[in-house]
Amino acid sequence: MTVLGQLRPSLCAVAAGWLTCIAAPAGAEDADGGIHADWNGVWFTEQGARTQISGFLSAEDARRGNQLPLIDLGAPWTDEARARFRERLSQAAVSKSDGWGYPMMMMSLTPLEFVVTPEQVLILTVYRDLRRIATDGRPLSPPEDRWVTAWGESVGHWEGDTLVIETVAVRQPNLFFRAPPFSEAAHYTERLRKVGPDRIEGEMTIDDPGALTASWTVKQAYVRAEGLDHLVMDTFSNDRTTIEDGIFAILPPEDER
Repeated sequence: MTVLGQLRPSLCAVAAGWLTCIAAPAGAEDADGGIHADWNGVWFTEQGARTQISGFLSAEDARRGNQLPLIDLGAPWTDEARARFRERLSQAAVSKSDGWGYPMMMMSLTPLEFVVTPEQVLILTVYRDLRRIATDGRPLSPPEDRWVTAWGESVGHWEGDTLVIETVAVRQPNLFFRAPPFSEAAHYTERLRKVGPDRIEGEMTIDDPGALTASWTVKQAYVRAEGLDHLVMDTFSNDRTTIEDGIFAILPPEDER
């Protein structure tokens, strides 16, 4: 058994039970004239920088009461949405094999990988969540042509060093974590700006007449995972994570136990 309770997640990431430590290349390939190529790579949400191998907060952060930004009963929910939210919070989480869904994947404790090209930006997680953000100038599909999914439809554009994203057609998936009760009519506007070599600051504004009485803005920051240039995906049938004496660890392959 490999004990991992003390490893820094900035150096390693776990994908479906596999610990992956990969050296980052010396320089990123030009994705769009060199302006945004250095977004490529793996990033942790700021409050997730001390998470354990399971993706949960460390005991220290849990004691401090840290929580995910979107899990907030104080937001401007309608009375009906607040009641649904309270009910969800009392229920058990769904299987992690279902992923996080959007918008939770942007506020979760799992690492994110950004892949930037001139035509699109991809954002993915080790739970196989995938957002495809078109940046080639296309508009959002007309309402009658939209396909509602757990990750929605996104288009974006660059305003200097800021990526502005509009997302619609998100099905309320209630995946993995007990997600907030947004409706399929919700409209999400994100602004992601790289403010330093190893830090991206984000702002998400949600307008949802089906669940909110007013616009709600949530902020999030992301820090670069040093020494890691991409995530490795696998199925959760190959999950070898375990907890022993309160420490997260990875078991040997089944045929070696």
